[in-house]
Amino acid sequence: MTKIQLLLAIVLLQLIPVSLWAQVTEAQQKYTAFEMRSNGKIYVVVAVVLIILFGLLTYLVRLDRKINKLEKENAK
Repeated sequence: MTKIQLLLAIVLLQLIPVSLWAQVTEAQQKYTAFEMRSNGKIYVVVAVVLIILFGLLTYLVRLDRKINKLEKENAK
């Protein structure tokens, strides 16, 4: 298998759950959202998403600093 075929297979396999999620009806989505808000679980979901985004942002900033440091050292 070439790298392009492997990459295409990975992308297609990642899209399968998206197509399955799209089949959830609007009433089910509203019920789920209402249920999560009424139980207070929505705040847990928001907190987890914010923690993940903060972690990714921190990782990118640190990576950028390391790359800049290496570029400066290499330029000398």
